[in-house]
Amino acid sequence: MAHIGLLCPTASGHLNPMTTLGHELKQRGHRVTLVGTLDAQAKVLAAGLEFRSIGEVEFPAGSSTDSLAKLGQLSGFEAFRYTIELFQKSTVTWLQKGPSVLQNAGIEFLLIDQTAFGGSTVAQSLGIPFISVCCALMLNQDPYVPPSNTGWSYHPHWLAYLRNQVGYELIGRLVQSIRELVAEYRQQQNLPPFRHPNEAYSQLAQLCQQPAEFEFPRKSLPACFHFTGPYSHPASREPASFPFDRLTGKLLIYASLGTVQNRLLGTFETIAEACQGLDVQLVIALGGGYVPDSLPALPGDPLVVGYAPQLELLQRAALTITHAGMNTTLESLGNGVPMVAIPIANDQPGVAARIAWTGTGEVIPLKRLNCARLRSAIDRVLTENTYKNNALRLQAAIQRAGGVKRAADIVEQVIITGKPVYRDQDHSRPR
Repeated sequence: MAHIGLLCPTASGHLNPMTTLGHELKQRGHRVTLVGTLDAQAKVLAAGLEFRSIGEVEFPAGSSTDSLAKLGQLSGFEAFRYTIELFQKSTVTWLQKGPSVLQNAGIEFLLIDQTAFGGSTVAQSLGIPFISVCCALMLNQDPYVPPSNTGWSYHPHWLAYLRNQVGYELIGRLVQSIRELVAEYRQQQNLPPFRHPNEAYSQLAQLCQQPAEFEFPRKSLPACFHFTGPYSHPASREPASFPFDRLTGKLLIYASLGTVQNRLLGTFETIAEACQGLDVQLVIALGGGYVPDSLPALPGDPLVVGYAPQLELLQRAALTITHAGMNTTLESLGNGVPMVAIPIANDQPGVAARIAWTGTGEVIPLKRLNCARLRSAIDRVLTENTYKNNALRLQAAIQRAGGVKRAADIVEQVIITGKPVYRDQDHSRPR
């Protein structure tokens, strides 16, 4: 049995899948410790895992709440730029303090979120084997696939290829400060420089929550890349109380903007107004951005809660209105629930583009959102069978992919053999 360390940002969209994978590995007898900022501790302990803090001075208790509160008020480029600032600060902390924390904890193996920039460099400097995990939309660059933070659709035409290249170049300039921090540290540690961003990911195995069917056609994935499907399990999450007795039995529409971009009050008002008059029950989960009692009365008297037991509600839902966060999207598809996506920032436009590409929902960019457009999209998704059928098709793909148990199998095979685990032809099984 190994002592496995988990590295990921302190945000529910990353903590939930990573702690679920950690929970599965603990059930198999491994010792699992998440190393993160103090604000991650409650979720980690709720999942039954060990916790080690890092950056107590740089990220004191409550700091992530403050950062997410600010980010929750932003959208588009402003949100992306602020996210880069947060990642730069965390990268500095990891490079400076990560080695000593990992050594003192006795970590023998690492699972590193793709957005834990600098994590793989720290692992290499210590000689700790690691696996990369795509908790959000996969970041692996492919010139035939649009950058993950754009809402661009896939197209094999050479003009799309050039568009993608320009997009990657622009993003590279925006994250240059992070790349320079990592490059300087690698030079100090006598590690070879990264010639391409994809080189930061593991050569033993790369795990992705997406099923292969929820990704644009790829031409340059490494042989150790695995589309395993999502990692979700109620037992690894903090409990959320919910008034199930207030559900009416009508068609249920579940609306959530996640736990990050959740302070855009006007968006919640538009959602409520668009559902008003429909023969449905609307449940709105605020994700901690607001306290329900502090909100003005919303049109149509929806059921509004701070947090919701999302996995349980999606089993009853006919439609999800979502910000196109990866976890909510995959959990909706895992229950065969089609969506109306309102992407706000970061990788959400990319996830929404895949919702449109797979025909599992409608997409309305935040800047184009109004009640009429949203009402029309809701009507189409609820009444046209294509959306539901496509969501069921993706549900079947998720079930085939194997999910957290398949991911844990791959982790254990790497630990036991010390060798890369390659996928077979269907992209879901090691050979």
